Parts: sequence; structure tokens; C-alpha cells
Amino acid sequence: MKENHLAKWLNNELTEAELEEFRNSPEYASYVRILRAADIASGPDFDVEKALQDIHARKAGKVPGVIRLNPWNKLLRLAAVLAFIFALSVVYLSTLDEKISTRYAERTEVVLPDDSEVLLNAGSEITYSKRNWDQERKVALEGEAFFQVAKGKKFSVATSSGTVTVLGTKFNVENRGNYFEVSCFEGLVRVLYGDESLELPAGSSFLAINGRIMPVEGPKTNSPAWIDNESSFQSTPLAYVLAEFERQYDVEVRTRDIDLSQLYTGSFSNTNINLALQSISTPSQISFILEGNKVLFYAGDTP
Repeated sequence: MKENHLAKWLNNELTEAELEEFRNSPEYASYVRILRAADIASGPDFDVEKALQDIHARKAGKVPGVIRLNPWNKLLRLAAVLAFIFALSVVYLSTLDEKISTRYAERTEVVLPDDSEVLLNAGSEITYSKRNWDQERKVALEGEAFFQVAKGKKFSVATSSGTVTVLGTKFNVENRGNYFEVSCFEGLVRVLYGDESLELPAGSSFLAINGRIMPVEGPKTNSPAWIDNESSFQSTPLAYVLAEFERQYDVEVRTRDIDLSQLYTGSFSNTNINLALQSISTPSQISFILEGNKVLFYAGDTP
């Protein structure tokens, strides 16, 4: 249905062809129900002259101060209003986007309407319109996800940092705060980042941290490391490494006297917390204390 059909329908301005198209749209039945409910819920006709006469009569003491109302009228009007609200809610809910999210220490797989697959990393979220998918294959992403896109029309991933566009391929997108990375594992992807537009063939990556485009090596495998339960980094500020550790293990991370801007290259396990702590602390020359679901990273010999 075209966006202006509803307004023209309400004003009786649709042509025969437009009216036929509008009647065949999935929204038509809902709009008819809402219009009928609105007609039922509309108030009675208001007689201005009679109202003025009543006011004058009341002032003269000829009309009692209390007017008895039929309680059934109140109930009917209330039922009509509730029916109107319900019908409006049905239409509203039918237009909502699909939203899938993961908590910390959780991941999930999503199959899109065209059988494209999305594997969502911990602490991430995607949003897409199932209803309009045939017209536009578009996903909004917060966090990190690995996409295996079915061939077809243009497929785009929109983030707060940039947009990734493909036709059919395998790629990974991570967008967290000021960290934005795209890696292509198969096919070709186009990355729009600010005024930059570039194409990434298979085996190449794009990385921007704090608004700066950084040199980065492309992937050497067929999928990102986190698919195999590892978090991998190349010259990444320690702050982002610790944030990822926090997401993967759902723990509270605190630091003391640590330079969080120091760069970290390496990886840690997403399934063994003690091994992960050693993998982070040893090359960074820091220490840690793990107590329950809290971790303190600190410099020196004492916390």
C-alpha cells in the first residue's frame, strides 16, 4: 500500500484503481475496523442554541441542577472507546520491527526471511522489518554479528558508525561505542564510514577506533574467531579488550592504575575464565584478582 492511500481514502479521493489496490492491501481490514469504532465512539450532536437556553433556564431556577443520565449509555461509550483502542493497537503492533538481542555471556542464531543467517555475539542486538523485507533487506546492528547472506537484492547492515552493503557474502561487523570493524570472509562488501567509501574483498578488514581509520590485517580463516569461542584482537586499546571480556563472561570488571589506552594483540578463550585472565594479564604486564563475578585488574604487586 502506498503511504498516501490512507489519507486519500479518508477524504474519498481515491481513483477506482487506487481503491482496488487499497482494498487488497493487508492493512485495509484493520483501518475499516478502526473507522467503524471511531464512528461508534463519537459523541452525540451538540445543539448550541439549546445549550444556551438551558444555561439561562438554570440561572432562573427553572431546570434542576442535576441531570440523570442513562448508565447504559456510559457503558456503551466506554465499550466503543475500548474497541477503538484495541483495533488501533492491532494495527500498531503489526508495523513494529523484529528485534533480537543477546545478554552478556550469551549468543544466538537468527534466520532472516530470505534464509540469510545471522549469528549474534554477546551483548548485541539486531532490528529488521519482517513485513517490508521483500522490498528492503536491511538490518540495524548494535554490537557484533556474523552474517551469511543469501544471494539476492542489496543487503545492508546499518550501525551508528557506518553502513555495510553486500549482495551475497559472509562478513562480520562489530560496532561498539567508538570501535567499528568490518571483516569480509567471502564475496565483496562495501563499507560507508563518514565520507569514506571502500570495497573489501574476501580476506580483508576495515577498522576505525575513536574516529580514526586504523591499519588492520584481514582474516585468515573462514569465520571470525568468536565463532570458535575465542576473542581476538590486533593492536586494540586494552579498554575494548576488557569490555569484551566483561561481555563474554558476564562479570564486573574494575581497574586500578592501568593505562587502558595501551595496545593489546592476542586472544583469549570465551569458555575458560582463568585461561582468559592469564591471556590478557600476562602480555599486558598487569595482575588480577577474581572474586565471584567481579574481577579487578591492577598494576604493580598489590591491588
